[in-house]
Amino acid sequence: MKSKSINGASPIEIQFALADCIKDNFKPTLAIVFISVKQDRQAVVDLLMKHNIDVIGATSSGEFIDGHQSESEITILLLDISRNDYSILFEDIGDRGLEKATASLVDNAFQKFKDPAFILITTLIRSDGKLLDGEGMVKFIEKLAGPDITMFGGMAGDDLSFSGTWIFTHKKTTDYGIAALVLDETKIELHGLAFSGWKPMGVSRIATKSEGNLIYTIDDRPALEMYLHYLGHEVSSNDDQIDFFDQVGVHYPFQIERENREPKMCNPIGYDREKQALICESDVVQGSRLRFSTPPDFDIIETVISKASELKNDRQAEADALLIFSCAGRMSALGPMAQEENEGLAKVWNTPMAGFYTYGEYGKGLNGKHEFHSTTCSWVAIKEKS
Repeated sequence: MKSKSINGASPIEIQFALADCIKDNFKPTLAIVFISVKQDRQAVVDLLMKHNIDVIGATSSGEFIDGHQSESEITILLLDISRNDYSILFEDIGDRGLEKATASLVDNAFQKFKDPAFILITTLIRSDGKLLDGEGMVKFIEKLAGPDITMFGGMAGDDLSFSGTWIFTHKKTTDYGIAALVLDETKIELHGLAFSGWKPMGVSRIATKSEGNLIYTIDDRPALEMYLHYLGHEVSSNDDQIDFFDQVGVHYPFQIERENREPKMCNPIGYDREKQALICESDVVQGSRLRFSTPPDFDIIETVISKASELKNDRQAEADALLIFSCAGRMSALGPMAQEENEGLAKVWNTPMAGFYTYGEYGKGLNGKHEFHSTTCSWVAIKEKS
């Protein structure tokens, strides 16, 4: 398998970049697209389809390839993978509910391949505020496909506007659904890891009143008041919700305790001042035990890259392509180091890379389980078996 990554600030720039990379007889069959909501998605899809290239993609909150990171642009990973070795599945959830949509996805995957592996691309937030439950989806997949099923991927972004995220293929698009690049694991190897680096602080606390993605009280105190007081922050009447997410929420996520799993990282993405409630990026079950977090130390980048090197060396693995799904919070909290992290991973695997900043990540945690994550860098190296 051969791969190349391209980027552009418009569909026209993508047209020129594509023409340049296929002139040496490179004939990609598949494009994985990460694109700003400000861009013309359909124009990019139409361009790729003219070259008989299948498409799966998501809107982003920043995108990157080798040596380049952008905002409000377009990034594409192109692969010349055999069409016998992959399938693109798409589920618009609609009124069916997440469980039925997930069951359909898993059933179709096993109809395609005996040993399917999933690169998941999902929405997070619909224009009416409806959230997709990433953790619930992972549990449904695990229940139907078994605990050892391979899952990597990310939730679509929307340039940190939280107004609506989108996923798409060359045939369909939705703001509330699941798309999956399903790979035949008898033909394709996947090696990857998801790692956060945020450290817990203080004692466990209880979400004593919550509903959906709103936390009203923590230890019976107003959640917004307690959160900001504990961190030494204030919210003025002029504060914007996006500023709150960018300056506070992504730096100090919650770690929600889970039985026999790593804690679930959960960013506060806004607040309801009248109700003194925190708005979180995913649902928080009432009674959940949680801890506050501090941002990672400066050695986080070295840790992520060294763990990738260890995995590669231990498995004597190689890669034909690399995908990275990095939380939008990392871009804000780590600054330029987030790009160093992405490019360091690409150097470890010495292969074309593409990725985007997400609203949630899917991947294999340090405990060996494939989980739903937040504030995490989840990466997967893909290699055609010889």
